[in-house]
Parts: sequence; C-alpha cells; structure tokens
Amino acid sequence: MRVNKVAAPLRQQVFEHLRAAITSCRFVPGQRLIERELCELLGVSRTSVREAMRQLESEGLITSVPHRGPIVATVTLEEGESIFEVRAVLEALAGRLFAERASAAQRSELHAAFEQIKESFQQPDAQNRLAAKTRFYAILLEGSGNDILMGQLKTIQGRITMLRATSLSYPGRSPKTLEEIERIVAAIDARDGDAAWQACLDHVRSAAAVAKLILAKRDRSSDAAERKRRARA
Repeated sequence: MRVNKVAAPLRQQVFEHLRAAITSCRFVPGQRLIERELCELLGVSRTSVREAMRQLESEGLITSVPHRGPIVATVTLEEGESIFEVRAVLEALAGRLFAERASAAQRSELHAAFEQIKESFQQPDAQNRLAAKTRFYAILLEGSGNDILMGQLKTIQGRITMLRATSLSYPGRSPKTLEEIERIVAAIDARDGDAAWQACLDHVRSAAAVAKLILAKRDRSSDAAERKRRARA
C-alpha cells in the first residue's frame, strides 16, 4: 500500500490510498486510524497523513472523536436513506444525459466497463467488483457532459462507494445487479433518455433496499452493544 513518491503529488496519493482503503472496507467503520501506523504503512510523513485526513473528514469518510482521534465513519440507516435519495435522482439524470449526449467513443468505453463488471462478478474478489462498478459510473458521469452534476455527486462519492460495497456484499445480489445494469446499457444504446433515467432510478432503489437491510441490522447491533456497555458502567 506504499505510495509512489514521484507520480502524482504526494498529498493526493496519500488521500487516494486512504480513501480507497475506507471505501473498499479494508478499513472498517468505527476503526481507529492511528497516525503513526498510517505513516509506517504508506511510508510518508505525519504532515502528509494529516493533510489527507482533513480531506477525508471533509468528505464524511472519517470522524474525529474526542480522546480517540480519527475513526472511519459509520453510515447510519438514516444517513444511508438520505444518500440513496440524492444518488437516485443524480445518477438517473446522468443516465438520461449520457443516452442523449455521449459520443461513440464514450459509449464504447461504457460497454467495455460493463464487460469488466460481468467478468469481475465471476471472481471471488469483492474489491474487483467494487472497482468495476465504480469505473462504470465514472464513465457514465463523464459522458453526461454536465460538470455541475459531476461536482454534486463528487461531494458524496466516497459514501456512495461505501454503500455500494455494502449492497454488493448481500448474498444473491450479483445476478440482480447485472440485470439492472444491462437495462441501463440497453436504454443508452437505444438513445432513450427516459428509459435510461428509469433504469438508473430502479437500479439505485434496488441497491438501496438491500443496503438498508444491512444498515438496519448494523444499527441494531450497535445499539445493543451500547446498552450492554452502559449496563456494565
């Protein structure tokens, strides 16, 4: 996980490495992020790690807790519902605009990304599946041709990726995911903006339903643990 000190600016590399570790759940919700350990892991200075931490906190990916320091943020059920509501509308708009505006090269790139998703779903590595889906949506957003839309989604992209990893982890979700994305691609191929809007909306709502089940269970477990802790205090 060590960074390359000659490629991109060091601060950005550190941020991207830590962001990927959080959104892929390598660093799990609630986990303490100890500065010294991160410096050793990445082979960088404390200054670089602190700068990256500030960026991560601005994206809502980490939270500073008194007497504990930074921890990986936990997306609650309520927060997840709010994020999915916003994501559904923005990604549906991206699908519509892509269907209506994307170039032939962008459409070809989206097809290649869909093939990568299908290949990744045949493999056991969950991080490959997550990376393939993230790439698909990056291409979809780029092809929408709307910088404001991309900017709005960027502000919650980290938490979207965390929720995407949550829904993809649900047993039996993969075949349904492929069917839903295939509908998106088919609507785009037909240059049908309305159908692309609906296909994207349906996909996000389907993922939301699954993620909410997992988040609700996690919240209940967290509440039970907190009650036990207080009872012992």
